[in-house]
Amino acid sequence: MMGKIGLAILLMFGPVTAAAGQEGGADILRDHLYSGRLAEGLVALEALPESDTEAAFGVGLLTLFTGIENLVQPLYAHGFDPERGIAVSPFFGMVEAQGEERAPEPLTYEALRGYLEAFSDDLDAAIPLLLTAAEGDFAAEIEVTRIRIDIDGDGEAGEAESVGAFLAMAAGAGQRLDMGSGMAPELGLPATTFAFDGSDAIWLAGYSHVLATQSDFLLAHDFETFFNAALHRLFPGAGLPMETYPNSGQLFMDRDSDALLADAIAMIHTINWPIIDRERLTGARDRMLSVLDLSRRNWNAILAETDDHLEFIPSPYQTPLALEMTVTKEMVEAWRETLDVSEAILRGELLLPHWRYFGLGFDLAAWFENAERTDAVLLFTGLDALPYLKEGEVADAESFAAANAVFGGSIWNYAAWFN
Repeated sequence: MMGKIGLAILLMFGPVTAAAGQEGGADILRDHLYSGRLAEGLVALEALPESDTEAAFGVGLLTLFTGIENLVQPLYAHGFDPERGIAVSPFFGMVEAQGEERAPEPLTYEALRGYLEAFSDDLDAAIPLLLTAAEGDFAAEIEVTRIRIDIDGDGEAGEAESVGAFLAMAAGAGQRLDMGSGMAPELGLPATTFAFDGSDAIWLAGYSHVLATQSDFLLAHDFETFFNAALHRLFPGAGLPMETYPNSGQLFMDRDSDALLADAIAMIHTINWPIIDRERLTGARDRMLSVLDLSRRNWNAILAETDDHLEFIPSPYQTPLALEMTVTKEMVEAWRETLDVSEAILRGELLLPHWRYFGLGFDLAAWFENAERTDAVLLFTGLDALPYLKEGEVADAESFAAANAVFGGSIWNYAAWFN
């Protein structure tokens, strides 16, 4: 877990732990999740007997949220604010986001890599704890919108640092940045209270791998030029190179729109990252395979359930908490088929299509094992795809026919939910 709990914390919270021992693991978990006192909650739950399966789940969950907290705190300190960094262009119909004024700490490329490395390590600490807890019999009721983490690192998690507040803020930002394209995210939850059980612990372990895949993929590359050219849009005011001098020039539209367009071009141009850690890159591929495996295990566990109580992902035989959360047998079968197709692609047994090359497919497994760089433009236009093209079975719409027939245009919404 992120940040070892030292003797001082044990001494500080010893009386609390002793008193909390009178409560069950789920009560302690809720108390500390809703107040954002994650470190204290870990101490209290770790002191409970091993037979308390809710406590075992709580340790895994709090370890996961501690890892998330210990990533978002430094990002917040460095001024992470995509909306303020992007919403400055009159041409695109965006206006400067209004919010609290704070002076971000300077951010370096080396520091960002360090945060990502620690994040992957923290997730790797949470995954086995969650999978161990999944072997137990428990049902911990949690209202997810009340979960808090200390985003700003001031030692307290206020109402603005809750999951509910984050979803409301993200939905509002999505609407403001939508630019009329209809792509603003719908982040409202159809239900907010769930009884998390063993299948959900597997689901959380899978999502931990999803998050770690992203940090590991970045860390496998040298993306410093990309950092210098474009990430001031995510960390405005953090002292990155493209904010060194005032933005005063104009080319086609207005000053801010021209600068935003230029930075977008620079971002695409600098996704030309040398691969510097092959083991971490292939490890990211292995994590994706683990996500698929855990999704299968998750569905096995869901289908084996005999209860019917506040299900986060209900089986076709359980009661959904909202109409849009209904899961049918056809959905489960289509999802499992999609997992098999995805695994075949990751293993190179099924090739990816490339728009430019008829009759040949892109071997994703060979790319993970042999590529020297990730150049988004040259992969798309074809040059960097050449070494990995071969004859064989190529994925097409028919490969995902079951998913398309059942989920239609909502496939990505279900993918985010089903994991």
